[in-house]
Amino acid sequence: MIFVVVEEVIPEKQRDKYTDLAVLGFIGVFLVMMILDVALG
Repeated sequence: MIFVVVEEVIPEKQRDKYTDLAVLGFIGVFLVMMILDVALG
């Protein structure tokens, strides 16, 4: 679901040739943020 949202909603990312890498990076950072929120919150 996150992949679809980032892939379709952020138009600036579509001009880059590394779109899948950018989406995977966003998902990775989001997961780390959620893990830290649960662990420290």
